[in-house]
Amino acid sequence: MTRPTRQRERDTDRRWQGEETADADEIDLDEVDSDEIVRTADGELIHEPTGIIIEEEQIDRGPEWRAFNHSERQKKSRVGAPTTQTMHDKGLTTTIDWKDKDAYGRSLSSEKRSQMHRLRKWQERIRTKDAGERNLQFALSEIDRMASALGVPRSVREVASVIYRRALSEDLIRGRSIEGVATSALYAACRKEGIPRSLEEIAEVSRVERKEIGRTYRYISQELGLEMKPVDPKKYVPRFSSELDLSREVQSKASEIIETTAEEGLLSGKSPTGFAAAAIYAASLLCNEKRTQREVADVAQVTEVTIRNRYQEQIEAMDIHA
Repeated sequence: MTRPTRQRERDTDRRWQGEETADADEIDLDEVDSDEIVRTADGELIHEPTGIIIEEEQIDRGPEWRAFNHSERQKKSRVGAPTTQTMHDKGLTTTIDWKDKDAYGRSLSSEKRSQMHRLRKWQERIRTKDAGERNLQFALSEIDRMASALGVPRSVREVASVIYRRALSEDLIRGRSIEGVATSALYAACRKEGIPRSLEEIAEVSRVERKEIGRTYRYISQELGLEMKPVDPKKYVPRFSSELDLSREVQSKASEIIETTAEEGLLSGKSPTGFAAAAIYAASLLCNEKRTQREVADVAQVTEVTIRNRYQEQIEAMDIHA
C-alpha cells in the first residue's frame, strides 16, 4: 500500500521527533473513535492521532470557473432560473418575451413583430399537451393571483403549489372545483408557513364561497395527513395593530393578554381572529389609544358581538376593572 504524500511527510516529521508511526493497515477503522477523525478543507478524512489519511481525492462538484463577486458569478453562470412548483412545467420550458425588441434592445420591424406574435401564440399553446396540464396551469395561476392579492411571500406559493399537486396525484380533485381546491391549498400553505390568513380574507380574493373553502380544506387536510397546529392569535396582532395604527406598546400588551388568558383555557373552541381582536381592543383601552369596537371588527373581519364577548371573558380572567 502506497501512502499519500502528506501522510509520508507527517510520518517523517514524527520520526524526527522520536514518535512511533502507524500504517493504515495496522488500524481497524471500525474501532476508531469518530472524535479522532477530522475532515480538512480539501475534503480529506484524517485520523488525527496517527496522521493517516483515510479518504482523499474527493470530487469537486462546484463550477470549474472562479468568481470573486456577484456580478462575476452572474456573468459566468451558465444555468437558468431554478425550477419552481408554481408553474405547471416547473419553469423548464422556454418563454418568448412580450417586448418586441432584439438582443440589442432595438425595436423589431413590423414583419418581425407579426412573426413573433404568431410564435408567442403557438408557444403558449404547445406548453400544455392535454386538458390535465391546462387545468394544472389554471390552478397554479389562481394560487399565484390570490397569493399576490393577499401579499404573502413566495415560499407560501411554493408550498401551496406542492399541496395542490399532491391533491391532484391522490385524485382528490374529482367532484370538486379547481378553484376550491386551489384556494384550500393556499389557506393550508399560509398556516404551514406561519403566516395565517383567516378564511374570510381568503374568501375575499377567491372565486368560491367561504363554506366551500372550509369544507374542501378539511377534506384535503385529512386525506393528505397535513398536521395543522391551531393558529396562534398572537400572529394576527402585528398586522391588525398596524392597520389600526397602534403603537408597539399596545401590541405587547395585547400579546400579554392573549398569553395569560390562553393559559387559563379561554382560547379553546374560540376563533383566533376574534380572540386577537378582543385582546387588541382591550390593550388599546389600557394604553390610552382607544379604538372603537367597530374599527377593530372591520380590520379583523369579525362581528362586534364577538369582540364584546371575548373582551368580557379576557378582562374577567385578568381581573381588570374596565
